[in-house]
Amino acid sequence: MKIIGIGNALVDVLTQLEDDRLLEELGLPRGSMQLVDAERSAKIQEKSKNLKKTMASGGSAANTIHGLAKLGTETAFIGCVGKDETGRFFEEDLKNSGIKPVLFYSDSPSGIANGMISPDGERTFGTFLGAALDLSPEMLSQSHFEGYDILHVEGYLVQNHELLETILKLAKAAGLKISLDLASYNVVEDNLEFLQEMVKNYVDIVFANEEESKAFTGKEPEEALDAIADLADIAVVKIGSKGSMVKQGETVTRIVPIKAKAVDTTGAGDLYASGFLYGLANDLGFEKAGAIGSLLSGTVVEVLGAKFGEEKWTEIREKVKAL
Repeated sequence: MKIIGIGNALVDVLTQLEDDRLLEELGLPRGSMQLVDAERSAKIQEKSKNLKKTMASGGSAANTIHGLAKLGTETAFIGCVGKDETGRFFEEDLKNSGIKPVLFYSDSPSGIANGMISPDGERTFGTFLGAALDLSPEMLSQSHFEGYDILHVEGYLVQNHELLETILKLAKAAGLKISLDLASYNVVEDNLEFLQEMVKNYVDIVFANEEESKAFTGKEPEEALDAIADLADIAVVKIGSKGSMVKQGETVTRIVPIKAKAVDTTGAGDLYASGFLYGLANDLGFEKAGAIGSLLSGTVVEVLGAKFGEEKWTEIREKVKAL
């Protein structure tokens, strides 16, 4: 199967915090994803300039597509970047990872996700969307989705209702299955009614962590799984160190997590989706798909950022073959 992703094209600037005092100073709730303007983004970078940082292409859906490409899936990514060095960095990273770029270009500066990693691995984002916000319904047509089997879309696009609904309608018209990864709990809460309507009308596969599933349904994980499965064909609820659950129809599959020492949880959910969709696309069944998702998410939390090196990917591909 061929899988295409769409989302905010961002470059992650990840900073390791010594403690959480900087989050309080910047007014960023720990564990949340807050949208910031260019001025506040610059302030975050200035206040954290002396701390250890890494830079990598990012954005939720782009991270998932990157993981799928590394597993050997034919992939593409749709997004919007600026005509600047950050945008060129993003595009080159897609190409170097074997992902087909379907990028639009804006006069706005490229988006940057300022990710701050607490000592216990929790991540908090102050995200400047920049050019990513300029992706508009008018840019897209059904032809962008034709030739693919699955569309993976990030829930952060829900902040532009017209854009998200247009994407889902075009992908459905092109015959794709649609996979949606719910956004940060605060984004879900702010767009709840519309998001529930979109899932019910268009979405086949929903990924949510414990906080997101509670924001979406008002329920604890097991009941939330049932509620999401009433709206979509396949519901996936991730409960951190307790593993994950998958429900289709009346069948619930429980996935055991792998043991991992969390350094940074950035990308854990995105890479879980990579593994699960890879398993689904290759007809491996929910248990194996979930196991591959757990393998990828358990591996990525042990490094800073949502990417890891080729040596680790070689090891992962061997483990996947052995499942």
